[in-house]
Amino acid sequence: MNSAAPSDLPYLDAFAAPSHDAWRAAVDKVLKGADFEKKLVGRTADGIRIEPLYPAASAPARALRAEAGRWHVAARLDHPHPHEARTLALTDLEGGADTLTISFAGALGARGYGLVADDVSTLDTALHGVMLDLIHLRLDPAPQGRINALLLAALIQKRGHAPSELSVSFGLDPIGVFASRGSLAAPWPELGRRLAATIRTLKERGFAGPFIEIDSRPYHEAGASEAQELGAVLATAVAYLRTLEAQGMTLSEARDALAFTLVADTDEFLTVAKFRAARLLWNRVQQACGLTPKPARIHAETAWRSLTKRDPNVNLLRGTVATFSAGIGGADSVAVQPFTAALGLPDAFARRVARNTQLILLEESNLWRVADPAAGAGGFETLTQALCEQAWQIFQEIEQQRSGDLAGIVAALVDGHLQKMLAEQRAARAKAVATRREPITGTSEFPNIHENVAAVLAVTPIRLDRQRTQGSLAERNQSEIIRSFAGGAGRADALAAPGTALQAEPLPSLRLSEPFEALRDKADAQSKRPIVFLATLGPIADFTARTGFARNLFEAGGLAAPSGDGFAKDGATDLDALTGAFRASGAKLACLCGSDAAYAAEGAAAAEALAKAGATVWLAGRPTEPEALNKAGVATFIYMGCDVVETLTQAQAIAGA
Repeated sequence: MNSAAPSDLPYLDAFAAPSHDAWRAAVDKVLKGADFEKKLVGRTADGIRIEPLYPAASAPARALRAEAGRWHVAARLDHPHPHEARTLALTDLEGGADTLTISFAGALGARGYGLVADDVSTLDTALHGVMLDLIHLRLDPAPQGRINALLLAALIQKRGHAPSELSVSFGLDPIGVFASRGSLAAPWPELGRRLAATIRTLKERGFAGPFIEIDSRPYHEAGASEAQELGAVLATAVAYLRTLEAQGMTLSEARDALAFTLVADTDEFLTVAKFRAARLLWNRVQQACGLTPKPARIHAETAWRSLTKRDPNVNLLRGTVATFSAGIGGADSVAVQPFTAALGLPDAFARRVARNTQLILLEESNLWRVADPAAGAGGFETLTQALCEQAWQIFQEIEQQRSGDLAGIVAALVDGHLQKMLAEQRAARAKAVATRREPITGTSEFPNIHENVAAVLAVTPIRLDRQRTQGSLAERNQSEIIRSFAGGAGRADALAAPGTALQAEPLPSLRLSEPFEALRDKADAQSKRPIVFLATLGPIADFTARTGFARNLFEAGGLAAPSGDGFAKDGATDLDALTGAFRASGAKLACLCGSDAAYAAEGAAAAEALAKAGATVWLAGRPTEPEALNKAGVATFIYMGCDVVETLTQAQAIAGA
């Protein structure tokens, strides 16, 4: 609490200031002997402690966003057809967006779609009516990024704009593309030479940049923790600094050529801390290079891996939390994934909701009016510092990697070190999702098997040929290439033959909900939805809790699990009625649901009766002495903490899915 004059708080002296020891004593009284560490202390994926209470912290001056004030609202130009892409983009810009990201086909952010523009005329059509001098323009990192950059430069020349008066980020990120695609067309030193040549060409024409976008999405979507994501970003940035310096640029020029894309996820505290830590870490790198630090230019995109196909309306909440966190954390611009993005190419409505998510936070909540709202908050300051320390260690680990004449993150990708690191983290998170320790609302928890399918655009995903994914810019004067593009030449005229000089295992792009979605898809594909018979024991009050748990679990796999008023008669379960209802249901799997007392009194008899009726018998709960129930026919127990994906896979096999 900030100190205040007595006149401001006249009764403050009447109350004793609470101490941490007094608080802990009160907590221990409530816990009644339970373990404080297990009950109230959490840990992040990086092992960072999350305390239940933090004291106020000092708020040292720190780097904030590059431009004071509002963050920029980004929309995406990602429809394959230029006319439709233009219509959607103009609607976004007219509706409040001030930044446009062009996602060419093949870009990770295009999610299988993306603008197909092989010449300036097509690109001009897609951007017809877009006033390039009034917005910020970004290119999403993609294969053939240098060709995309030169096509855009040619369009700007054709339109007669002065490049120095435009705000353009060219999105060159060969390392990020290498991480997600697994191949580079040229050896890394040669690629660095070509990258520097493209930057020089663009700078000579008056573009200020940034030219390189250090994209964390490939690592995040492959399972990276917050510290791993930051460590990979730092290692990538340093690799570009070294490469550009080796090509004759000063470190200051190389630094100014760089910008960053970070992922905003659904954990508010960690996302805010991650964005704040990114600025501190980048300052540390600049200082180590002997530079006076400048604020990092950070673009945020809400997390792809947190999106779900099932109950996609919940994605609205995920996007809102992520946007809030990125804005509070100091992102310079934010792109919100439309809530239907995992289902296909989002329509105008989904894009509008994504756009308005930001506008409400900016215009109605006024989040931008405080430069660093987390400053001085003990939890945020502690998390920020802890993330800095963990990320720096990972950065140093990546920097130490060697593979032949390669070093740093390129070597870490070639020799598989980074893939292994992320695979371990990915497996740990997958286990947390499968056991619902990390629940996914609407998918692994509280599913709705009768939900309506959300609308998306009827557009077929694009299949890219080898030339588009592995072909690179021909070795010609790049200013001449820009002039030829402006004169009507196309992408194919600037391509060299496809080739692969460097290979690595590509990083997967995964969403956390995919295992459950696969189960739902399998169940939905059946001509008749498979069912599980909930065999209730005792009166309604005794079995309601466990029938709710069991239904929730089974429906997460697309299995219907209806229940009624039970089969109690004269204080006991009518086993004839129970087995008769099971036979009438047509189910093959029966799950006993009742209280612990009912299991002890009637569980074995009920299991035996159901087994004789042809049921595979499961039980909702985890009895301390399951032997008698197993002997009576109970094959499996379902309980909080069990592997739900494995359990549902078995249930589907029994139920006939």
